Amino acid sequence: MVKRTMPSLKDVAAAAGVSVTTISRFVNGSLDLPHNTKKRIEDAITTLKYVPNPHARRLSMGRSDTIGLVVPEIANPFFSTFVAAVEQAADEKKLAVSLHATLNRPGREIEYLQLIERNHVDGLIFVTNHPDDGALANLINRSSKVIVVDEDIPGSKAPKLFCDNDHGGYLAGLHLAGHGHRHVLFIGGDERMISARRRFDGVMRALREHHAGLARVDRYAGEYTINYGRQAALRFLEERHEATAIFASSDEIAIGLLEVFKDRGVSVPGDVSMIGFDDVGPLHLFAPPLTVIRQPVRQLGSRALELLLETNWQEWKPSASEELLPVEIVVRNSVAPPAK
Repeated sequence: MVKRTMPSLKDVAAAAGVSVTTISRFVNGSLDLPHNTKKRIEDAITTLKYVPNPHARRLSMGRSDTIGLVVPEIANPFFSTFVAAVEQAADEKKLAVSLHATLNRPGREIEYLQLIERNHVDGLIFVTNHPDDGALANLINRSSKVIVVDEDIPGSKAPKLFCDNDHGGYLAGLHLAGHGHRHVLFIGGDERMISARRRFDGVMRALREHHAGLARVDRYAGEYTINYGRQAALRFLEERHEATAIFASSDEIAIGLLEVFKDRGVSVPGDVSMIGFDDVGPLHLFAPPLTVIRQPVRQLGSRALELLLETNWQEWKPSASEELLPVEIVVRNSVAPPAK
């Protein structure tokens, strides 16, 4: 059986006796033609049963009606929630989303950043989860219509959208200090990342203000993963760490900590208090339910798309400006006065 091919613009042009360019502009509605020429084209389209390719049409007009979305992974509830919010916001705008998970590998990030240079997407929402060596910043600065979300890429001149990490750390510090904690262990991501740095600075500032400078915040730096949370819990126990409270600066880290503590018979908050950050995982179902700093992850996703679409890229001047979304504390049962 011979597969029948769909007629092309070239076929319609030949049948109507005009150029392919004329057909293309006519189909796109950007060309007014004499009545006889118009009728020949319409008759050719009807006879050949030509159906315009909407994707090709959009590309010919310099747009794809597709937004690129680059995230480190999808399995992490933070990123899956963020992706869902971008998808919903895009659907309301009649836009498609081209989703790419990088596995947090720089090579894949660079590959996906090049999508915009090839005109495959109209704009790009970009999220990384590791420090940059300058390669990402350089590529972003060569591109157009890229916004950086959640984690900073130092040196990049794109619009930036973050949650208020510093204030989140400050709220956590105030809550712990209010329960009498002076010695806190902060467990977070790489110290070069804006989220880890600002959350640490915030909790440090709150504790020192509350205790007139007589406070101490130690630090474990690693990855925002459950596995790192497990490693940090084991290290905490092996070192017989003297901190009376732990600030786990992501849901994933908190889950890893709680798994090990439960296995080793460590009581939260009986033996050590704990406060988390994110609140996109089921931390309210743990025993005890975990007090957290809640990030507005769905708002982060919808606002990311709004920011990308509302930026006047012809007039926009690269700057170091950034937009911050507010965070809040959700008090549950994982913080109590020091047990020691």
